[in-house]
Amino acid sequence: MSKGNGETVVDVPAEKSSNPNTASTKGKGLAAGVATGAAVVGTTKVVKHLRGWKRIVCIFDFLLRLFGVAVLLTAAVTMGTSDQILPFFTHHFQFRATFQDLPALTFFVAANAIACGYLLLSLPFSLISIIRPSVVGARLLLLIADTVMLALTSTGAASAAAIVYLAHVGNRRANWIEICQQFNEFCQQTSGAVVASFAGVLIFIILVIMSALALRHH
Repeated sequence: MSKGNGETVVDVPAEKSSNPNTASTKGKGLAAGVATGAAVVGTTKVVKHLRGWKRIVCIFDFLLRLFGVAVLLTAAVTMGTSDQILPFFTHHFQFRATFQDLPALTFFVAANAIACGYLLLSLPFSLISIIRPSVVGARLLLLIADTVMLALTSTGAASAAAIVYLAHVGNRRANWIEICQQFNEFCQQTSGAVVASFAGVLIFIILVIMSALALRHH
């Protein structure tokens, strides 16, 4: 307090903070807010990255199904049209080889035709997965159905492969002679169908693995 010219001036000391930790607390709160914001941004980027990855997987899944339709249709049609008649015959016998003579080859045609039809019907569900990668129901349904079709096509391909193998090499112990020396066209056609069917089996294996990975990262 000072006096001058009849006036009294009172010096008021500046108010000090009663809590010395207030400044440090505010600093820590600001730092925590910045860290939280950075974490949210990082999490958002990770989520967007996962969605982009899932969309790419779904697009590849759709293209693979289209390719599978072509492969399995080729296998079914090739085996279903396998028919050869030898140019020589007798009055009582006609030497002919067709897939209908063997139940395993008939089952092969049916299995590949069913799998081909399934892949066609699964295309809309695959499109749903592309549009909305976060939908779990469509992906889970495809995983279950793909596994069933994998078992069906692998069974058909394996049974037909055994018959085609016997047609090529025969079995001396069972007195089954090889017929491919006479029915060369028939054997080539059935062999190509079996190869195409095993390619379809490989496609289903890839589809099952992709669906499982997509569900695992959901």
